Amino acid sequence: MTPIRTCLLAALLGLTGSAFATPPTASENTPALPAWDQLDATQRDLLVQPVRDRWDASPEARQRMLRHAERWRQMTPEQRDRARQGMKRWEDMSPERRAEARVFYQHMRRLPEAEREALRTRWKTMSAEERQRWLETNRPRD
Repeated sequence: MTPIRTCLLAALLGLTGSAFATPPTASENTPALPAWDQLDATQRDLLVQPVRDRWDASPEARQRMLRHAERWRQMTPEQRDRARQGMKRWEDMSPERRAEARVFYQHMRRLPEAEREALRTRWKTMSAEERQRWLETNRPRD
């Protein structure tokens, strides 16, 4: 989980007091977290502070942060779920697998859509050894 997501989750759990101290049993009703408008200023600030810190610490990343926020806002709930699954998959990857994924992504983004789809289809049928050879052949040269 990213540090910001961890902070937000911790903050939200902290808002509920002891409701999450022990796992609820089937007979207990778990109280719903309040809507944003029901949070007081301190609670809202606690949730927003990690974003504020990132914004202030990285002026060069502000444009990217705004683009990401706008893309997120325009996504459907299903697209957001897929994005969360992708983030989780990325976080669970080893550093070696991340490096391989970067090589593959950098190559894919330069291809026209038809070639991209053909490579995606071919990739699914490749063995681990074939994929490794492809990665070595297509690794960007420094």
